[in-house]
Amino acid sequence: MFTKNRLEQGVTLYTRKSNQFKTVNFSVKWKNNLDVKTAATRAVLAKVLEDSNGMFRTQTELRNKLDELYGTIMYTSVAKRGDTHILSLNVECVNDEYLSDGGVLDEAIELLGTVIFNPNLEGDNFKPEIVEREKKSVRERIRSQYDNKTSYAQQRLLEILRPNSPISTSSDGTEEAVAAITPETLLAAYKSMIEEDTVDIYVAGDIDETEIAEKLKAVLSFGARPARKIETFKTTEKVNRTEPEHVREKQDMKQGKLHLGFSTPITIHHPDYTKMQMMNGVFGGFAHSKLFMNVREKESMAYYASSSYASHYGLVSVMAGIDAELEDKAVSLIKEQVLALQNGEVTDLELDQTKALLTNSITSTFDSARGQIEVYDQFKELDEDFTADYLISKWDAVTKEDVKKMAMDLQLEVVYLLSGKEGDSNE
Repeated sequence: MFTKNRLEQGVTLYTRKSNQFKTVNFSVKWKNNLDVKTAATRAVLAKVLEDSNGMFRTQTELRNKLDELYGTIMYTSVAKRGDTHILSLNVECVNDEYLSDGGVLDEAIELLGTVIFNPNLEGDNFKPEIVEREKKSVRERIRSQYDNKTSYAQQRLLEILRPNSPISTSSDGTEEAVAAITPETLLAAYKSMIEEDTVDIYVAGDIDETEIAEKLKAVLSFGARPARKIETFKTTEKVNRTEPEHVREKQDMKQGKLHLGFSTPITIHHPDYTKMQMMNGVFGGFAHSKLFMNVREKESMAYYASSSYASHYGLVSVMAGIDAELEDKAVSLIKEQVLALQNGEVTDLELDQTKALLTNSITSTFDSARGQIEVYDQFKELDEDFTADYLISKWDAVTKEDVKKMAMDLQLEVVYLLSGKEGDSNE
């Protein structure tokens, strides 16, 4: 799918020539170990690099330059995958062949180099006013996750399930960790990222792969760095529980948030990974699933009910919005859906609809260059020759018996309910 070209030890270029798009998409991804402190620092660093640089010293100057390049888009993002923190710098520009004067592609590459290697410094440090502004932005983003009660309840579930683990660590860190950042610590993190992180560079579009590789080598002059070993989730971090743990918390809100955490030995690195995806789809991944149809529709017990599969960590989560007094009934009904799967109660329609929706999800992702980059960046860990057809063929081969076996692996570990205090009326 992508052509691999190692530029230096730990620095790899992936290119994909396709006439599917009228734009060229770049993504530079820095990858390192995930922990609260480094996540917070890198989240702020991403925003600072996006703000301005040594050539375009204000947001306005940088945005004006992007507008001059026919509306070129540039943004940064942070994410996590397994025990890895990922900071991405993304650029999308129009393909020169659609312009009368051209030259946009070369300028976009030069801009990439400027953003990466020529940050906006004042003396020997990042500008304090920019650092403080972007710290505030990241703190507000973290706070917004906690203000969203569903998001907050899910985060609490993960913290209870796996305390001090990558799965319960936000890619933005914590407000406390963000508050502790200084221009000096941010500069140290920047230098470490540039010099030590594993770097994956992606380009997708109607390009000459050899020519684009030479241009990027000249501009993105990363030095060699140690190769980082890809780690899988450490099962030793699992909390020993003889019985499911029940946790109840209260906040100022009305609707109860019921979240259940199940563990499974099946992760993305397991041969049965696609079978577990199918199981989750039948269980609660879509609108035809057992949770939606039986907990929400048939029994009208929940405002919403769904499940998600965190494949890097071997966890399946159930989320339901309920009236708090219905907790016991809702938990029992959710358990009944697991038992039904474990008994092999899967219809042909449920199986076929799940296969169709999983297929649609991957094919629709491939409709964009950004989607192709993100999907390949994840699945190349399994197979560098990965294609969407590979996953689709795996899903097609899943049987009812496979779904049953995957459900048998589920172990309920935590039941968490976030509900309102008596007399409160806020959501």
